[in-house]
Amino acid sequence: MRMKRFLSARFLKFAVVGMSGMIIDFGTTWICKEKLRINKYIANSMGFTCAVFSNYFLNRSWTFESTDTHIATQFSKFLLVSLIGLVINNLILFFLVKNTKLNFYLLKLFVIGIVFLWNYLANLLYTFH
Repeated sequence: MRMKRFLSARFLKFAVVGMSGMIIDFGTTWICKEKLRINKYIANSMGFTCAVFSNYFLNRSWTFESTDTHIATQFSKFLLVSLIGLVINNLILFFLVKNTKLNFYLLKLFVIGIVFLWNYLANLLYTFH
């Protein structure tokens, strides 16, 4: 029971950090796509990348309370998980944009939900184990 509560709290913290990352991701994507007129997939990647840096430090210190002194190695693992997530993100987003008439940002929100599950499990089991 105690372990279940611990994992639930960690999952909720990861979700809060994810929400902050989503704000950074959406904000950066919107600025790059709408104001700077950068290609939507490049803008999407830029937003995702900014969120990765923010999420790593918040997850390291708050969600997983990591004291691992090998920060570069740990960040490399987090980055690898995030890059796999980015590939998943862009592939699904590309497929949905191409095959539906739905709003790009609505689809992006949906895809973030899918990638969130990948990120949580991979970081729990690999990065911050």
